[in-house]
Amino acid sequence: MKIDKLSRLVTLLCITLFCTYNVAMAQTNDKQVIATVVDEQGNPIEGVAVSGSSGNKTSSDVNGQFKFTLLDDESVVLEKKGYTSAIITLSDLTGNIIMTKSPFLASEDDEIKMGVATKYRRNIVGAVSSINTKDRLTYDNTQRVRDYINGLQLGVRGSDNIRGIGGVGDAVFVIDGVIGRDPNILNMEEVEQITVLKDANSVALYGSQGRNGVIVINTKRGKANKKEVNVNILSGIRTPISLPNYLGSAAYMTLFNEARNNDGFDNFFDPALIQEFRTSSNIYKYPDVDLYSSEYVQRLVNFTNVITEFSGGNDKNQYYVNVGWNREGAWVDINEDINAGTNRFNVRGNLDFKINDWITSSLDGIAVISTTRGSRADLLSAGTSLRPNAYAPLIPIDLIDTSNPTLAAQLQVANTFDGFLLGSTQQFGSDAPIALAIAGGYRDTVFRSTQFNNTINFDLDRIAKGLSAKTYVSFDFFDSYNLSIENQFKTYEPIWEGDIITGLNVFGEDLKDQRENTTTNGFLSRFGLYGLINYDTTLATDHSLNTTLLGFYNSQRRSDVIQTDVDAHVGFQMAYDYKKKLFFDFTGTYVNSIKLPKGNRGAFSPTAGIAYIISEESFLKNSNFINYLKLKASGGILKSDRGITALNSGGTVDDDSSAYYLYDVNYAFGSNVGWADGNTNRRIDISQGENLDLTFEERVDLNLGFETYVMNSLWIEANYFRTELDKQITFIQDQFPSFYDIFRPYNNFNKNLYTGFEIGMNFNKTYKDLSITLGANVLYSQTERAIRSEVFTEDYLQTQGREISTIFGLVDQGFYGEADFDTNGNLNTGLPVPQFGNVQPGDIKYQDLNGDNIIDNDDRRAIGQSSNPWTYALNLNLNYKRFNLFVLGVGQSGAQGNKLNSSFNEYYSVDGNDKYSEVVLGRWTPETASTATFPRLSSQTNQNNFRQSTFWLFDTSYFSINRAQLTYEFDDTFYKELGIEDFSVNLSGTNLFEIGKNRDVRQLRIGGTPLARTFTLGIRASF
Repeated sequence: MKIDKLSRLVTLLCITLFCTYNVAMAQTNDKQVIATVVDEQGNPIEGVAVSGSSGNKTSSDVNGQFKFTLLDDESVVLEKKGYTSAIITLSDLTGNIIMTKSPFLASEDDEIKMGVATKYRRNIVGAVSSINTKDRLTYDNTQRVRDYINGLQLGVRGSDNIRGIGGVGDAVFVIDGVIGRDPNILNMEEVEQITVLKDANSVALYGSQGRNGVIVINTKRGKANKKEVNVNILSGIRTPISLPNYLGSAAYMTLFNEARNNDGFDNFFDPALIQEFRTSSNIYKYPDVDLYSSEYVQRLVNFTNVITEFSGGNDKNQYYVNVGWNREGAWVDINEDINAGTNRFNVRGNLDFKINDWITSSLDGIAVISTTRGSRADLLSAGTSLRPNAYAPLIPIDLIDTSNPTLAAQLQVANTFDGFLLGSTQQFGSDAPIALAIAGGYRDTVFRSTQFNNTINFDLDRIAKGLSAKTYVSFDFFDSYNLSIENQFKTYEPIWEGDIITGLNVFGEDLKDQRENTTTNGFLSRFGLYGLINYDTTLATDHSLNTTLLGFYNSQRRSDVIQTDVDAHVGFQMAYDYKKKLFFDFTGTYVNSIKLPKGNRGAFSPTAGIAYIISEESFLKNSNFINYLKLKASGGILKSDRGITALNSGGTVDDDSSAYYLYDVNYAFGSNVGWADGNTNRRIDISQGENLDLTFEERVDLNLGFETYVMNSLWIEANYFRTELDKQITFIQDQFPSFYDIFRPYNNFNKNLYTGFEIGMNFNKTYKDLSITLGANVLYSQTERAIRSEVFTEDYLQTQGREISTIFGLVDQGFYGEADFDTNGNLNTGLPVPQFGNVQPGDIKYQDLNGDNIIDNDDRRAIGQSSNPWTYALNLNLNYKRFNLFVLGVGQSGAQGNKLNSSFNEYYSVDGNDKYSEVVLGRWTPETASTATFPRLSSQTNQNNFRQSTFWLFDTSYFSINRAQLTYEFDDTFYKELGIEDFSVNLSGTNLFEIGKNRDVRQLRIGGTPLARTFTLGIRASF
């Protein structure tokens, strides 16, 4: 689909919604009515919001009375928190109007939309956490959905891992009923509710894809007689919290000479040359280039975000439209011909309409176009390897000897840039990264997303009271491509005589690209549908029964992948309650997988849960301390194929291989086999053994918990969980001899165990003009490799029984000193001998764990874990008169990071020809032997020092003020005459402050976008 087609589609959607609204609103004649709102005992209800479809609003007074002007066929909506909302037609607006009080946690605000089912919070038996955004967005203006999840949702580690089960990003997102949608395409203004389903019983209806938990996001929809126009404008700046600090030219050259000397080689750089680099004012002859300096990386990046919402309708048709635009500058912007940065446009239209008395439907359409423009060079990545003395990026023309006719002729045809030529060296030629950024043209990366879904609801009361049905169809398409102008350009290497350039070596050609080049980054298309039949009935007053039968199908295709991913299952759920205080839930799902051999492609997943609202019993019902108390328990077995993926021989996931046909035997051509008669034949090798018994993985789950509300101010929720992920596929290591390796089949063997607890608390109290809301979430998740197939020389290398993210490595004993070697440079007798190459003073010394007097991989042991067992968050909301302060803090503890991780781009593991960072200033020398924090420098590849060990681990514990916002809401006398309903301004910041022993390491991003601190000024208005 081309962009112009997508634009026409978006326009058509907006016109359709606009016309639908205007047709619905086209009415005539009006009449004033007076009515009184009372409760079931006949007491007047004050403060009931009354709204008509034309946008007029009022509320009931202290006597429950209101006056309202209605059009001739208009209805009104009556709303008050704690009461069931009502839609009243003109003919019924006489006498008293009775509003029914909702039970605790069973009002409209307590509806939890769990994707394929909707329940009141009171009725839920599983571990489910939910946030409604309606009352929060004004005070917490963050626009990224993932940021909103992190710290505010109980049981979630980060933004997409539930209870530590699986790994980062393993929870599946369900957006408006569609499994697998990307939350990054949403802005928070679109979102109405975020719900996390954590235990097996809650996720069972999602079949295989619910294995690691489900995060359900529901977007906003229009409401009858609630006409709204909202505008949210944000503008701010981002500043880098931390940038890599690489050494300058003179320091680098000096230390590289030292590294050479340590290896027994002569100086590479003449000391006199180093002195010139240190003292000369000619920065072009003696360059000192730092691609992370302010000359290349901006210290302030601007961004602007504008979002508008339109919603409303009547009792027959409702609409919601969200239109947003976001512009953000680039961290690197040195090409004056490129307006670098990202522009993002989104539009959403959600339309609900009534077809007849028993059929309603909804139609949603979403379109997102995002374009990121930048140079063809990635300077943030190049900055990790480009040495500071390599070359001068720009050569000033005024230093060139133009009396030389050859040079004059070269300059006459050269492209210049503000009086400079593009610099390079023989090593880089025409591929010099800075020259590429300046003259190489541009690259636009375009991302497009279109999503459509349709729901049809059938009220089948005419067949059986309480019977209903629903169909749901969705289609999503994502694609990304690059548009680029790829100019060729000349670069120059100067030849100096003194401070004058007397010659130029030329690389490349100057040639403007005459056409825009297109390359694809791939696509993804998804088709999904489900249908369900629901029956809801009450028996003998006290007994309620709700049953659901579900059929689900989802398929997904990706570019360059032949196999279509298919997920299909049928599910049945029966929910029973007695007097709305005892709840029982049974859910069974029959899942299907084409990843498994025939005969094993189907499996049944049973789950059940029970909850008891004990506070409804007589001994607690009138308690002044405990207002509400619910006990709950759930468990079950989920069969899933989500973890069935191709593996490397060592058991790690092989992302480049298909997850299908893992049960089958694989053959491949091998080497030639020669015969005595001189003929040859190709061998046929087996690369994978057959296992026709391969079956589903199993999640075996138990959840015990309670919810309580005490003293009319404190909400507490706690859950204990125990989850086994059993029958995970692997290659069995300890049951076959080594020569059998290539014949080994996949087997269901591994088991992981996850245990822990989660506690969430929320305290709310008002003291005159001051309102305080304080929330806290704590998650403790301990994981274990319960069953593994392993063969190790030493018992302490076994991973079975250990934490899943256990780090194995050597134990450092400091540095070798000069006293550890004899006069010939050999290790003293009796010291363990490392097997990782020759060592010398200043190298890392390791512990000989097994006492065999050598240091090798058998001396590794468990030295830490990379996953934090503890995560926690605090949020505070203070409201005083018209001021509001919101603060969110998040933290974690109990894990270690590794400085040798590839994401650090050799910033810490410096040897050979690597660029030197500030960490080498703490290097070992004979003079710094007692204070050194880094091994000796080496110009060779050092096999001993940069091995995984305790030396390179660091504690990742921290607590940070993730974000804070100060909001001021203006008095309505300030804006009422302008037709504005609400008006507020806010000032917010993110990543404001962090406490952590190693925050300098943790906050460092090398080779990519830096971690940033943001400051935002926002204006929010409702009409």
